[in-house]
Amino acid sequence: MSAPPPAIVLVRPQLGENIGKAARAMLNFGLTDLRLVAPRDGWPNPAAGPAASGADVVLERAQVFETVAEAVADCAYVYATTVRKRGLVIPIVSPEEAGREIHANDGPSAILFGAERSGLETDEVALAGKIVTVPVNPDFRSLNLAQAVILLAYEWSKHVALAVPTEGDAEEPRASQAHLEGLIEQLYASLEAAHYFHPPDRTPATKNTIRTILTKAGWSAREIQALRGVIRALVEPGGRPRRS
Repeated sequence: MSAPPPAIVLVRPQLGENIGKAARAMLNFGLTDLRLVAPRDGWPNPAAGPAASGADVVLERAQVFETVAEAVADCAYVYATTVRKRGLVIPIVSPEEAGREIHANDGPSAILFGAERSGLETDEVALAGKIVTVPVNPDFRSLNLAQAVILLAYEWSKHVALAVPTEGDAEEPRASQAHLEGLIEQLYASLEAAHYFHPPDRTPATKNTIRTILTKAGWSAREIQALRGVIRALVEPGGRPRRS
C-alpha cells in the first residue's frame, strides 16, 4: 500500500487569494489536506473562494494551527520548501525526488511552504527532515506560492499510478513528528539541567543542530521510546526508567 497523499502546509500565508490559488493547484492533482499556520488575515477568508475556482472541498476541509509543530504533529516525514539552507545541515532534494520519496515513505508526510515574502523561519525549517529546493534561474528566483504548490503536487502525482504493493515483512513505521518532538524536548530539558548549553547566545543554534541530528535519523516509535528511557536512566541514576 502506498503512503497517504501529503499534507500541504502554508505557513503564515498573507493573502486569501493565494490560499485559494494554492487550493486550486492542490485539487488539480488530487490533494485535499490543506493546513494553514497563523494565516495573516484569519480564516475563513472570503477572498479564497473565488481564487480557488471550484476547489471548495479543499478550503472547507482546511485546518488552522498556531504553530508549524502543531500542524505536522501527526506526520512522520516533513519537507520544507526553501531556496536557502539557512545554516542547517539538512539533506536537500529536488521536487522530483521528494515526490518519489513521499510515495515510498511508510507514514504520512507534510510539505511546508513559507509566507509569500519572508518564506520559512530557521526554526521552522529545522522541523523538517529534508529541504526541497526548486532549481530555478538563480538570477530570477520569483516563484509564487501557488506555483510552488503546483510543482510539488505534480511531482507527487507522477508516482500515483506507479505505486505497487511490496511483498515481505514491512519495516517498522516511522514515528510521528509528535513522538519526535517529545524526545527532543526531553533531551533539551535534560541538557539544560546539566548546564550543557553554554554560552547562552549559542543555545538556539546548538538546539537546532541537535534537532537536525535527531530528525535525520528517521526513528520508529519503538526506537524513540527506547531512547527516552535511556535519557531517563542517565538523568535518574539508580531509578527504574518509566515508560512514556
